[in-house]
This record gives sequence, C-alpha cells and structure tokens, in this order.
Amino acid sequence: MPTLILFRHGKSDWNADYASDHERPLTQRGREAARLMGRLLWQSGQLPDLAVSSTAVRARDTLRHAAQAGHWHCPTRIERALYETTAADTLAWVQALDENPDCLLLTGHEPTWSDLAGRLIGNAAIRFPTGAMLRIDFAAPSWSAVGFGDGDAETAAEGEGARLTRVLQRCFQAPPASWYQ
Repeated sequence: MPTLILFRHGKSDWNADYASDHERPLTQRGREAARLMGRLLWQSGQLPDLAVSSTAVRARDTLRHAAQAGHWHCPTRIERALYETTAADTLAWVQALDENPDCLLLTGHEPTWSDLAGRLIGNAAIRFPTGAMLRIDFAAPSWSAVGFGDGDAETAAEGEGARLTRVLQRCFQAPPASWYQ
C-alpha cells in the first residue's frame, strides 16, 4: 500500500541576497523546523523509503536538514519536475516513478502541495504552512494506480507552530510533546 508524505519547505528568507526565487534560502527558523520534522518522522517510525525534493534551494535544504536530524538512510534525489509544478503534473510524475517505494516523501511548494493534498484525499480544503507534513495512504497496488480522490489522510504533523487545516471526516491528534525535544 503506497504512502505519500508531502513536506512543504521550511520558512524561507525573503530578505536574503539571492538571484532568483529558485535560489531563496531558508531562515534559521526554517532550518530548525526541518530538523524538528525529520526527528518527528524518525521518532514516529514513519521513515520514507525514498525522499525527493524540488530543485529550489529552500526545498533541498529542508530535505537535507530533516534527513540528517532524523537519521534517515533512504535514497534522496532532486527533481526539477517538483519546482513550479501543478497538482496534476506532480501526480503524473508520481505515477511514472521507476522505483516503487512503500513510503515516498516529496519536499516542495505552495500552492501545489495544498492543491495536490486536497485533490488526493477528495476535494478537501487544505492550507499547507511552511515546515508542515501530511501523510496520505493509498489502497492502490502501486504508484502508477494512485489517483485523485484515492487517498486517506491518516497523519498530519505541524511545523513551526503553524496549523495545517483541512476538511476531513476524522480529527487528528497533535504530536506528543516529546517529539519537540
């Protein structure tokens, strides 16, 4: 059963000196949130089998900090297809994956992550804050069979103290306080 973890990059530094949006770095708060989320996945036992990031500096650095802090030992890679994309194009990319990881983590951007998550779980209204993760499980036999409306959002985690709001049929519990230590 495929599991997708969507991870929005940490808070970026709009005041830094950068040449383009693609090169915008993380703030200290963004780096800390990434490390926190990496530890949260590790402590919850929900480590990815493959972690893929957008090519943007803030997304790559978010993935790197999370993986290091969370002791992830999965393969990681950088994909241009996850930068300035749409929900439909991201789903097509996932469906065409050569690998077949049980748990796939994607690090990317708004507004795509909110749109993608909402459409995967069935037209839900979702706000995806920086540093947040959402886990979506699928009953499909492989990534190629995953489609919009097929997902079940089982676990949500909030980074940077922000709220991840969504319209779902069940409520999610907040992570235990020990995850923030």
